[in-house]
Amino acid sequence: MSEMQGTARLAVDIGGTFTDIVLLAGNGRHVAKVLTTPKAPELAVIEGTRGVLDAAGLGFRDVGVFVHGTTLATNAIIERKGARTALIATDGFRDVIEIADEGRFDQYDINIVKPAPLVPRELRFTVPERIDVHGAVRLALDEGAVREAAKRLAGLKIEAVAVALIHAYANPAHEERVGAILGEVCPGISVTLSSQACPEAREYERTSTAIANAYVQPLMSGYLLRLRQALAELGYGAPIHLMTSGGSLASLETAARFPVRLIESGPAGGAILAGRIALERGERRILSFDMGGTTAKICLIDDGEPLKGRAFEVDRQSRFKKGSGFPVRIPVIEMVEIGAGGGSIARIDALQRIQVGPDSAGAEPGPACYGRGGTEPTVTDADLAIGKIDPVRFAGGKIAVHSGPAEAALSAGIGARLSMSAEQAAVGVAEIVDENMANAARVHAVERGADIAERTLVAFGGAAPLHASRLAEKLGIARVVVPPDAGVGSAVGFLAAPAAYELVRSRYMRLSTFDADAANALVGAMQQEADSHARAAAGGRAVSVRASAFMRYAGQGHEITVALPGRKLAAGDAATFRADFEREYTRLFARHIPNAEIEIMSWVVLATTATEPPARLAATAAKPAPKPVGERSVFDAGLGRRVTVPIYERGSLAPGAVLTGPALIVEDGTSTYVSPRFDVSVDAGEALILTAK
Repeated sequence: MSEMQGTARLAVDIGGTFTDIVLLAGNGRHVAKVLTTPKAPELAVIEGTRGVLDAAGLGFRDVGVFVHGTTLATNAIIERKGARTALIATDGFRDVIEIADEGRFDQYDINIVKPAPLVPRELRFTVPERIDVHGAVRLALDEGAVREAAKRLAGLKIEAVAVALIHAYANPAHEERVGAILGEVCPGISVTLSSQACPEAREYERTSTAIANAYVQPLMSGYLLRLRQALAELGYGAPIHLMTSGGSLASLETAARFPVRLIESGPAGGAILAGRIALERGERRILSFDMGGTTAKICLIDDGEPLKGRAFEVDRQSRFKKGSGFPVRIPVIEMVEIGAGGGSIARIDALQRIQVGPDSAGAEPGPACYGRGGTEPTVTDADLAIGKIDPVRFAGGKIAVHSGPAEAALSAGIGARLSMSAEQAAVGVAEIVDENMANAARVHAVERGADIAERTLVAFGGAAPLHASRLAEKLGIARVVVPPDAGVGSAVGFLAAPAAYELVRSRYMRLSTFDADAANALVGAMQQEADSHARAAAGGRAVSVRASAFMRYAGQGHEITVALPGRKLAAGDAATFRADFEREYTRLFARHIPNAEIEIMSWVVLATTATEPPARLAATAAKPAPKPVGERSVFDAGLGRRVTVPIYERGSLAPGAVLTGPALIVEDGTSTYVSPRFDVSVDAGEALILTAK
């Protein structure tokens, strides 16, 4: 039996192209990056985990914590590879998901394209029933109609059903009865109740969230159960924790029940890592930049805390336009995500312009340079052709890349169409993808009133360090941080996440008629449920629970958050809530409206474990860098010409090492290109610090 029995900690992040593995054990940190296996994702997980365990001299029984994040749910929605799903709604609400909020994301484009509904109209069924906004039954559920619909579902080979009845957030009794009947008539069908997946007002968003959950549930629950079985057979006996979109951990059982909460799980881990990187270095305002094989994610982080929200959109048809995707109401770290990764495919559009993404070559067949059957030019092919990638050291030499196929793909797909050489085509592809990411960052910052140039860029992910210098140049950023093991940064972040569960329920109440008993009953039940979910992923750690409420002036369309006291509520708290609301409203909008009616729309409970903030890093004395291990010719877009760039092994750069750009710093998981406009040093935490000259 190993001395490490049950003490090692493992994190796995499945991306569209690579699966990243991080193992923390007594003998240090071990990382691996392997190609994702889309048809059976668990195979890559097992392969990569075997690799890091062998490197550490450990076995599966030595792992005591396993944290997992994945883009499988997101990809299933975007690629339409989820379950055959039906909807059961209240009579008259069959077309809620197409009527939406009656808005148009582009008012002046008569040819706008909205995403096709996950449930086509012929698979939407309605039943007579009616519950009002206060939860009172106005029309009893017609159980005969439910049974008839259930029989039709069985005959249509439906795999999943979303049940979204009007005002079910206020009283779930009818939805629960529909679920019970579905279980009797067609027991093999996966059922999602909107009153459990998203118990909030706003009919369209609640229905959309329930449908998204139902659509991915068979895929995700099947995968998670297969993974648990495979790991158990190899000797792993501890629980599996899943990273959620809100930056917290959930149990496998919770994730299998509500997989919609996993849609942004991978990027959330990266945001957690970036926040800790900032705190260690005393950085108050940073821009997190995570670029992998399929997408790039950009997030604003202040004082170590990423911005968080209650909703986001999946599968936007127009890259930066709100309303062009599916709304999903779950706790989420706010970020902008675009199809700009190493595998993003480049092509010429109808106006003879180079376009990059959003589609990706993924792991199968992958970029042309992988030699796995890919023929279309990608960002990785361009990076290789302009010299930023050293083929000998790519992925630690575990994945062979070849310049010939990359240049051939660039010539055929781009160069021949625009009378360019392969090198010119590669420069064009790289510049377009960098400008796409810079534009996404600008839009994200402007929407939130942030000055992007004053921020520090934290770059991680397999492709981000290659592009960070140029992105910083475009954004006017003078300081870039590339953390250790940047290529698997999101997986590293998983291991710093708290176990938590946030629950939101809509229950309308005006402060003028505040009902403390009703509020206590609702919040008490929510606290028990949230605490149960959080403890399932806490691993014995203490869980604290706090509550708040979403309030607004009567008639307004959006709410602000007001904290609730950590005790039972009393009738006199209405006056306290008014004062707290007016104080927060004044902070946000510079004034409040005296004596106006205030209403509570929803109640929020968060159960979470505590996380220790990282210690500040000490300063290091500067020392010369070791001699380079080689050199490469790299085309630098800022200079508009090729430059000879020395190559350094990152593992040989000790804290305090200083070198002058340009430089190429290689490691197993990624490579960092330092442009001629930057110098680089290594800090006490072994991060690369790029500083503008």
